[in-house]
Amino acid sequence: MFDITIATCSERGQRDSNEDDLRTGHSGSAWYAVLADGAGGHEHGAEASRRVVSYLEEALQSAGPDFTPEHLTQAVQSAHAELQREQENAQGQRRMHSTVVALWIDAMTDRALWSHVGDSRLYRLRYGEVDLVTSDDSVVQRMVEGGLLTPQQAREHPMKNQLIAALGMQDGVEPNTVTQAIELEDGDVFLLCSDGWWGDLDDADIAQSLIHASSPQEWLDAMRYRVEACAAPSQDNFSAIAVWVGDSSESTRTMPDLGGV
Repeated sequence: MFDITIATCSERGQRDSNEDDLRTGHSGSAWYAVLADGAGGHEHGAEASRRVVSYLEEALQSAGPDFTPEHLTQAVQSAHAELQREQENAQGQRRMHSTVVALWIDAMTDRALWSHVGDSRLYRLRYGEVDLVTSDDSVVQRMVEGGLLTPQQAREHPMKNQLIAALGMQDGVEPNTVTQAIELEDGDVFLLCSDGWWGDLDDADIAQSLIHASSPQEWLDAMRYRVEACAAPSQDNFSAIAVWVGDSSESTRTMPDLGGV
């Protein structure tokens, strides 16, 4: 049974309000981390993300022994349905959408589940390797998968923020949930983040920031400084959750070969 250590960060950036939201906690040996990035006029983006993370927090806290992909998928679909209900008969004036990424850990069995909708991401770092374990529900990601863009071109593409799936959209959603629980290893590190966070960081930035960090909060702080150093005039809200499993040993923080970076 590994110890779980969590830290969070959510910043407004250069926007008037913060439409990101997040929740972390545990119920017994089950730990959860949930992050959402809302969108919608008249502060409804903030309301959307708040509703999503609050709903998922309640669903995961009350799950009991039902630590299954099916339960996590149902919780995300139910959050989607709640946003849809909120918008019924509102004639577009309460339009609200939200991404979501959720990590759920059973520390008793050292296994993890995760799910996402939209372009908020989950990274796993293991033995210095950065692994993006989610795939964005976005137009440019489909173009990358179709061989029309390189990942680097996608980062600068004018349609990079156009989503093809989000909670609260008119149609149904199919949450991207792992099909079975994933076995954890001592020293695994996870990063959940909104597009405002990962948009200014590449794999080398994420890995390098971890090398000298002695805690999840130090790691987040190091990445936050990098994002702020970009000083984009239209910097979006940027939020992240760091989850450390067991002892983030020297082997976990060892810098991988990232092409001479």
